[in-house]
Amino acid sequence: MTEKRNIHALIEKEAPSLNNLLDPQDVKAFKEMTAELRDTWTKKQVFRTETEMRMSVLQDMKYPTKAAKYWQCVREQNVFLENLMSLSFDCRRNEAKIKWLEKKLEKETDEYKRECYQIDLDEKRYGLANMQLVARDRMREIKLWSTLKKEFDDGSFDTKDVNRHQLDSYHLIMKNKAETLTSGSSQPEVFNVLGQLKSIERVKKSGEMIYNKKEQLTSDLGAKEE
Repeated sequence: MTEKRNIHALIEKEAPSLNNLLDPQDVKAFKEMTAELRDTWTKKQVFRTETEMRMSVLQDMKYPTKAAKYWQCVREQNVFLENLMSLSFDCRRNEAKIKWLEKKLEKETDEYKRECYQIDLDEKRYGLANMQLVARDRMREIKLWSTLKKEFDDGSFDTKDVNRHQLDSYHLIMKNKAETLTSGSSQPEVFNVLGQLKSIERVKKSGEMIYNKKEQLTSDLGAKEE
């Protein structure tokens, strides 16, 4: 079975064609670097590292509670799931095109058409290797988001209903934003931050979003209907 994501042979095969693009000494240097370039291509960063996920995506000012962090992990993981599924469909189309091109090459006798089919085939094989590399890194990030979800899920918040945590989380977020406002902040920015902060504090004080009251009301209504 051919190793997935192995482009060493593809790089070596394409090297002679670089004579049309590069000076001879550069082509020679490229050929000598094929192993290094394959290693670079394999280990290059595609998506975010765990450090970037924790420090940039889940930064404390924007996601100040474990619940806020957990639910952002859910969103991020879902994006990567959807993209991985779309990539899978693209990969299937690419593999089908590879099979089609291989069959065309077997039957084609015209030299020009054979060359064109071969170029397309090489390109599709390289594209497949790229898809496999991207898929691997998407899966890596999906698994990391899963790990982070488990870490933040300490049992102190609802993991079924995203709305449950948002009043408290948004309150802290708007407090953080309010603390960063300066005399140079624009009027719309100040209006938006202070407006949301005031609304959150009013709602929390009035208790209009206390869930146990709503649940009790629903339960009472159900009992009366019976």
